[in-house]
Amino acid sequence: MPYTLPARTLRHLFLESTERYAALPALTRLGQEPLTYAELGESVKSLSTWLTEQGVAFGDNVAILGENCPHWGIAYFAITTMGAVAVPILTEFHPDAIAHIIRHSAAKVVFVSEKLLPKIEQPKFNPAPLFVHLETFSPIEQSPPKDRLQELKEAGLREFRKLREKAMAHFSTPPQAPGEEDLAAIIYTSGTTGHSKGVMLTHRNIVSNVMMTRNLVELLPQECMISILPLAHTFECTLGLALPISQGMQVVYLDKPPTPRVLLPALAQVKPQFMLAVPLVMEKMYKSSILPKLTASPLLRFLYRIPFMRKFMNRSAGKKLREVFGGRLRVLAIGGAPLSYGTELFLHEAKFPYTIGYGLTETSPLLSGCLPERQRVTSAGKPVQDIRMRIANVKPETGEGEIQVQGPSIMRGYYKDPESTALTFDDGWLRTGDLGFMDKDGYVYVRGRSKNMILGPSGENIYPEEVESLLMESPLVLEALVYQSEGKVAAKVHLDAAKMDEAFGRISALEMAEKRNALLQEIRETANLRVSSFAKIHKILEQPEPFEKTPTHKIKRYLYVEPE
Repeated sequence: MPYTLPARTLRHLFLESTERYAALPALTRLGQEPLTYAELGESVKSLSTWLTEQGVAFGDNVAILGENCPHWGIAYFAITTMGAVAVPILTEFHPDAIAHIIRHSAAKVVFVSEKLLPKIEQPKFNPAPLFVHLETFSPIEQSPPKDRLQELKEAGLREFRKLREKAMAHFSTPPQAPGEEDLAAIIYTSGTTGHSKGVMLTHRNIVSNVMMTRNLVELLPQECMISILPLAHTFECTLGLALPISQGMQVVYLDKPPTPRVLLPALAQVKPQFMLAVPLVMEKMYKSSILPKLTASPLLRFLYRIPFMRKFMNRSAGKKLREVFGGRLRVLAIGGAPLSYGTELFLHEAKFPYTIGYGLTETSPLLSGCLPERQRVTSAGKPVQDIRMRIANVKPETGEGEIQVQGPSIMRGYYKDPESTALTFDDGWLRTGDLGFMDKDGYVYVRGRSKNMILGPSGENIYPEEVESLLMESPLVLEALVYQSEGKVAAKVHLDAAKMDEAFGRISALEMAEKRNALLQEIRETANLRVSSFAKIHKILEQPEPFEKTPTHKIKRYLYVEPE
């Protein structure tokens, strides 16, 4: 049945769901009693009323700085349903970047979790916003003692609801209803180039993207998902919060970062039907847990190199992986960065229900995707409903060009930055900055970012992401970065120290250095056997520590690229 709303606003989406699914579980922390949709609606209404009493008016900006939790969702919907503008802030941002965002957005109120309070202690703001505890929704200057705050946390969401209802029962001013073209959120990008811009998304942008995704993937009331990606990023906020809320699903949050030690027991307990993930999660799981078992002996390694045996072994491992995810998973949507070829080939041959999506913060975010059974290796699916996509400035010899898009989920522009906005659009088409092509069946293939592309000696296009994928096929390489150095292709790799120690045993530091150098050259030569002559890696270096990444796990390339 088609999903329809009186208007494409988060207010209509939210009210529709809280009425239709009133008795169903909505948001919860792992192991706690869930907040029902009716209770979620009451909490959001109470908080919206309280914000109005604090002077927050229609169109005012309100920031959220906190870890994933039910209170984050309550704050987000309280802000957006009353016609104010949510400004989610990624928790990993440096305090200076957070202060800049608060100042640049002129946030009137800032919800902040107790853990992140130190990030806002030093900056001085003029005028100063009202800082509010995300855990209790009480002004920080009037916050209860820490022991009482801990009691409130342990009491859970139901206790919070009762306390807030008593405190605000006398407020009844209804919020102004936002329209489709009103701003719903300003999302400050993760700054892979060192400069964070505020992406302006309207209610129509976000809700249109929810509707597109609903038409692509069938999710059902009472199904559940575990939220492991930062809610301050559009991928999780739209597809991991607004989408499941629109479907009457339950969203479960973790108390700790989703390391394997935390995530695996949670998967077994929740048994989710739907999840979002970034490539790094699956790549680590494949390399650390799956591949070592598939190649644990010389015989297994030999068998795994035979295509039909590899497929058989991957299929068997895939059944076990589905059990690791709880046994009920129907869709694992992966996005945010390219997935390494080796990991995707395993998922594909294992018949694991994964799908690769492609999108940008500027597009709310999803632009293309498909059902797991229609996923093609290395593709990002087909453009979703209502998205028009073209490949501009195509090179005849490759058929590749810049991906440009139009549609109802495309941002209004960058906040207070008309110059950047103008540069991003070409006659009404959003220039994604990504290079790729579409095949005859309409599947999208993203080669890489245009700003990352390396020009070969005769003007050939070299995509670092593709070479990195080859380097990542080595079981000893955890991370890889390919860049241009002295006019040639170079690479840096972060090796798996535990596997290195296991492989070489106890040897002297000098011997270990020699082993590492030999291994680096072997990795380089193996990758060079599979690339064109103009894309061969000229030098390879070890990156001793993990690469610094954005909150969405993309390597901050600008920190490692050598100036030409």
